[in-house]
Amino acid sequence: MKSDRTAEWFVPKWGPQGFRVIVGLLFLPYTGMVLSFVIVGSMLAPTIHWDRLIAGVVIYFLGLGIAAHALDAVGSRKVKPWGEYFTIRQLWTLSICSLVLAYGLALYYIIRHVPLLAVIAILEGFFLFAYNLEWFKGRFHTDSWFAFSWGFLPTLAGYVFQTNQISWPPLVMGTAMACLSLVEISASRPYKELKRTSTADHSERQSIDMPQYERILKGISLGVCLLGISLLLWRLS
Repeated sequence: MKSDRTAEWFVPKWGPQGFRVIVGLLFLPYTGMVLSFVIVGSMLAPTIHWDRLIAGVVIYFLGLGIAAHALDAVGSRKVKPWGEYFTIRQLWTLSICSLVLAYGLALYYIIRHVPLLAVIAILEGFFLFAYNLEWFKGRFHTDSWFAFSWGFLPTLAGYVFQTNQISWPPLVMGTAMACLSLVEISASRPYKELKRTSTADHSERQSIDMPQYERILKGISLGVCLLGISLLLWRLS
């Protein structure tokens, strides 16, 4: 039996169901983590171009927060989240429109200021489809590639956006953020599996494991977001 996705901890308990479903589709805690990775990478730059920081956050919100999660709900060989609440046409339309806006904005900065960003844009575009639609028999739908594509690359993208360069500090920081992404996805997979199973055989396991996984997910997402905010406030002061 499928669980009610609107009962997830990251979905508002108030408002009409359509609003709650859309918020749920965005997976705001993890989207917030990825946006924080962009901020963390940007804050490592000697000089901050604030318009580029805003553009990077907007690009990743459109590309990951909306497009990637919409594609994740399209479905492939396995059951996908939120797919039953939207039609395939709605999900593809939402994803394509978001990607057009994201890559249009990225292209402007690639041409005008940061040509090196094109490499990351190509890589992120590949993983967006290969991971979420499980291309190549799901070869790239693994925790390691998840950590690389949505932990390491966003951090590096933030730094490249500011400097059009690659150096050791963002590479090391990107690796650290990838490790945090790995913790998140490692807790998220069993949590979602427990959410999907609501039979009596699993009720005792759910009562023990689900609160623990939920605390991990809340803690890691809040911690990363606060890290991004604290570095941002530090550079603003």
